[in-house]
Amino acid sequence: MKKKLLAISLLLGTSLAQAFAPQAGTWVITAENNGQPGRGFGLDVQNSTLVMQMYGYESSGSPTFYLTAGALTNNQYAGPLMQYRNGRFFGSGERNGQEAGNAGTVKMRFVSGTQGFITFPGEAEKEIARFSFAYPAGPDGLKGIWLFSPLDTVTPSADFFRLEQNIGATDGGNGLVMSTNGRVGCEHQTKGTLAGSVLCVRLNASGKLDRGYQMVYSVNEGEGLLLTPSGEPTALAVMRRLGNSTDVGTGVLHKSSDAQELSEAAAQNFRGEFEAFKASTQND
Repeated sequence: MKKKLLAISLLLGTSLAQAFAPQAGTWVITAENNGQPGRGFGLDVQNSTLVMQMYGYESSGSPTFYLTAGALTNNQYAGPLMQYRNGRFFGSGERNGQEAGNAGTVKMRFVSGTQGFITFPGEAEKEIARFSFAYPAGPDGLKGIWLFSPLDTVTPSADFFRLEQNIGATDGGNGLVMSTNGRVGCEHQTKGTLAGSVLCVRLNASGKLDRGYQMVYSVNEGEGLLLTPSGEPTALAVMRRLGNSTDVGTGVLHKSSDAQELSEAAAQNFRGEFEAFKASTQND
């Protein structure tokens, strides 16, 4: 099985195109990401509104923070970078932060959901990226429970599997990690036209290539393509890591059996409310 996965993964190849929105999380200035305390910022985009909170330093060396918020249009943003002071400190009572001035206009443009460029007041444009600090770009970074969902309305399907076993690298990647049942293998591609993406293959019960996937992901979210056995793209696909390598859930609810019981109870309660609502509308 290992040899088949190693060989088949070499056969698949296609260009990857995807839609995107800037991913929420911690972002860094690429050139300043040297492992030392420096500048970074938290970024979140909900609907078409962008909010950025940035930590930085004064010319005196004192730490400070800024906030900007406004509309994100065509993957670009421009707005005032406001500074604040006199807010709460550890152990203080109620204190309301106050605007301390406008540092100038900050501009951002995004080229993917995890990469872009920023222009701070008084500085040249710099490259920025979503900061991934716990998932290495190798086989160990792919481990966990995954759900792959092709966006194919003709024959809807999905693949659900746990990646857990390292089985060696192909010529184009840095190490395949295989699923529990030995039928799915994924690998970060480091060479050729696929470099920078992840290639996955799935075998059927007879050990023959059934389908493939190519994706770009950040932390727990991915987007990409469903591939035929010959490597031709047939549909867009979305991917999500549902649990990490120790089976800790990555979602907003299902972290434990207690959460499962809570979810089932909530579903039963909603069903009762829905039935009552339906009955009331029928009586009107």
